[in-house]
Amino acid sequence: QVQLVESGGGLGQAGDSLRLSCAASGRILSSAFMAWFRQAPGKDREFVAGIRKGTGGTYYADSVKGRFTISRDNAKNTMSLQMNSLKPEDTADYYCAVDRNGYGEQTRDMDYWGEGTLVTVSS
Repeated sequence: QVQLVESGGGLGQAGDSLRLSCAASGRILSSAFMAWFRQAPGKDREFVAGIRKGTGGTYYADSVKGRFTISRDNAKNTMSLQMNSLKPEDTADYYCAVDRNGYGEQTRDMDYWGEGTLVTVSS
């Protein structure tokens, strides 16, 4: 089993930057898709950004394109989400997740989840 732990959440104001990190234990194969999701209270969990373990190919939700950057360090089994130009709409619990099969961006495809880290952005 793979264990994921997020860190880096906190309180910011509109325009601020935050960097989230995800540390994984256990083996993640090169076929995997690694992603960040977020969920605001009372709302559905939504895809934010993803990266392919093997190729490094990246994918972003339209709402964060140009502002957020996902990256990974395979040697360290870590993944990061650099969030710039934060907006109040970015306020949510952010979750690190891994789809071991590399299927894509759906929450149902994720096999492993972290516990989440809260990001709050005030206006």
